[in-house]
Amino acid sequence: MDKACFVGIDVSKERLDVHIAPGGEAFAFARDGAGIAALAERLSGLCCALVAVEATGGFETVVAAGLVAAGLPVAVVNPAQVRAFATALGQRAKTDPIDAAVIARFAEATKPEVRPLPDAATRLLADLVARRRQIVAMIGAERQREKRAPARVRKSIARLLKALERELASLDTDIDDAVRGSPVWRAKEDLLSSMPGIGPTIARSLIAELPELGSLTRRQIAALAGLAPWTRQSGQWRGRSFIGGGRGSVRAALFMGGMVAIRHNPILKAFRDRLVAAGKPKMVALIATTRKLLTILNAILRTGQPWRAQNT
Repeated sequence: MDKACFVGIDVSKERLDVHIAPGGEAFAFARDGAGIAALAERLSGLCCALVAVEATGGFETVVAAGLVAAGLPVAVVNPAQVRAFATALGQRAKTDPIDAAVIARFAEATKPEVRPLPDAATRLLADLVARRRQIVAMIGAERQREKRAPARVRKSIARLLKALERELASLDTDIDDAVRGSPVWRAKEDLLSSMPGIGPTIARSLIAELPELGSLTRRQIAALAGLAPWTRQSGQWRGRSFIGGGRGSVRAALFMGGMVAIRHNPILKAFRDRLVAAGKPKMVALIATTRKLLTILNAILRTGQPWRAQNT
């Protein structure tokens, strides 16, 4: 096959369903070391413009890593976007081979950008940060239950809260050791934390879950974080602008930084106040301030200059 092709891979726990477009060739491999190696060998003999692997809760990571290691151009694609594309095609049936075909057509039509995969250390840090976020959510839920619970149940909640807080402290130690053990991460954390509104927790979330920070344009990084506005309009009708997509956990961390920044960062506070004075709703002003915060953080890592050095 000399013509450039687009490969769609639907990943399940035990199996990889593969479809090649154009042409319609389809086959499957086991999702294990031997299967991934055999798939990489088979695809290496083709003229692959792009290999699209749908994100499936972590099952895709080892597959994408194995294909990248074989020198193939791999993009991990958003399943919600693929599903919307299938709906637009009128493809209502859903099986693994059909999904692989839809992914291949999605890759051919949209040509998603190939991004380098995080290395093992970065993936581990991202997993630790994600687990910390889950523990914090569990603590918050238990504290809410504690307010309404009878005395006997409150004792059970108190015991669980103590265990969760111990686990949170242990995770914080693991994350601190990981970041402080890497000179590159340590330097990034120090640069990000130089910005008023960005503490260690947010800085480490960005290092783990937005490793592209500092290497993309402001528009690209805003889109990746789900902070780029998009507008609905048709004919003479003009709808409101919205944000969405991107990496939700990163966006949530940045919103926390934005809320702190409008109280403690004089430049961002003045920016937000100008928007509110101009009649912008407070939420719109917060979103714009958070996007500006991300733009500044992107510039800080790109230039290697901390906040004070940029603003003196």
